[in-house]
Amino acid sequence: MTARIPAPAHHSHHHHHWRRDVVELAALFCAVAVADGIANLVVHGPSGPVLLVASAVALLVTAAFHTWWARRHSHAPPPASTAPSDTGAAGAAAPTPAASTPEPGATASASLWRMRTTVRDEPGSLAALCTALAAHRVDILTLQTHPLPEGGTVDEFLLRAPQQLPSADLTRAVATAGGKDTWIERADAHDLVDTPTRLLGLATRTALDAAELPLALRQLFGRCTIHSIPATTLSGRPNLGADAPVEGVLEATVMRLRDPSGGALTIERPHLPFTPTEFARARALVELDARLGPRIPRSQDVLTLPEGNEITVRRADRSDLPAARAMHDRCSERTLGLRYHGPVADADRYLDHLLSPRFGRTLAATTASGKLVALGHLLWDGDETEVALLIEDDWQRRGIGSELLRRLVAMAAEARCDSVYAVTQSSNTGMVAAMRGLGLPLDYLVEEGTLVITARLDGAQANTRAPYGLPVDGRPVGRQQADSER
Repeated sequence: MTARIPAPAHHSHHHHHWRRDVVELAALFCAVAVADGIANLVVHGPSGPVLLVASAVALLVTAAFHTWWARRHSHAPPPASTAPSDTGAAGAAAPTPAASTPEPGATASASLWRMRTTVRDEPGSLAALCTALAAHRVDILTLQTHPLPEGGTVDEFLLRAPQQLPSADLTRAVATAGGKDTWIERADAHDLVDTPTRLLGLATRTALDAAELPLALRQLFGRCTIHSIPATTLSGRPNLGADAPVEGVLEATVMRLRDPSGGALTIERPHLPFTPTEFARARALVELDARLGPRIPRSQDVLTLPEGNEITVRRADRSDLPAARAMHDRCSERTLGLRYHGPVADADRYLDHLLSPRFGRTLAATTASGKLVALGHLLWDGDETEVALLIEDDWQRRGIGSELLRRLVAMAAEARCDSVYAVTQSSNTGMVAAMRGLGLPLDYLVEEGTLVITARLDGAQANTRAPYGLPVDGRPVGRQQADSER
């Protein structure tokens, strides 16, 4: 194939130079002749001055009309038929795409959906899927692709669909376009954040607080169950399932990762298999946690009790284990029995578990001299959340328990928990009064002397910033039961 090489630009310019000069010279002579004729008519004609004044008035009227017309129509949009189109690099006019006029109320009556489906890894498969969605007036807001090692691609969409369109029609349209293993659920405004931004936010929270890792994984993967399995049981024996390899294990709907705090993290999502991309994201968060080591927010509040004593409330972790054991030694058997519902001699064995950030969050109340006098625990228990308090005998009935409980419930509401429950005994009037003081709807369940009080958080302000924590956009995650051997 041969290509035509254009002549240099200066050759054509030299070729047409004399023609342009002749045309310009002829135009100049014409203009001079017209000007001379008009001057002779004005000077020597019978009505020369009148004609000159009339011409000036006509020019003024024309200028005034042009100014008025320009001001009136300067902001009017150009007609669609006369709108200038964009010009490409080669100078050709690019066609302007036709803009669809949205129906009145279309945005207000739309529904958000999260959908995931598997398509063949071949050209045109994604285009067919998008065409099928467009036929139902479905808008694709975000799209992620997850390549599979055995071939094929998992496509994850955030969709805005007409409210009257049922999910069954969406699934049927996707299946017709070649999608299989389709999963769909309702979405909300939190899902409108793009994936890189959400991952950066989760990494920031994990970097600031070790207790955020389970919650970050829970928010990353949606509805799933996360178990933190300690390396040893409360009795000191090796724990089954706590020997995850360093690189982790991915088995369809289950991921097992080595916990930097010891033991293993197991993530289960029975309704939707994990992809290699999701496995890599989970490993990245766990590796970040391992590199940063133990950490908790160091903010604290100083409270003044009614009698004038000052109490400092702060986050606690395993570094507070010696002080917590010393507080146990100062507590009576009755106080320990009301808290742990088991043999008092085994109480110290629970502390290492309870102070671990993997199983929840702990608040500590200390005196001005630094002595620890109270602990409050917020423990993740599957889809439920437990609150528990331990107040040293000499510091009970002073409002410390109510203050700790209020802050723990604020943390649970911030984590978007539906409810919190407390397990105690009917004779523990202090705990019952503290739960009633929350001002939340309460449910009571009594079984063989054990009282379970559940507070529903529907009325709690879940969007406020709770003390000692970062905003959490997720649900609570599972934990290993602390009282499995009680």
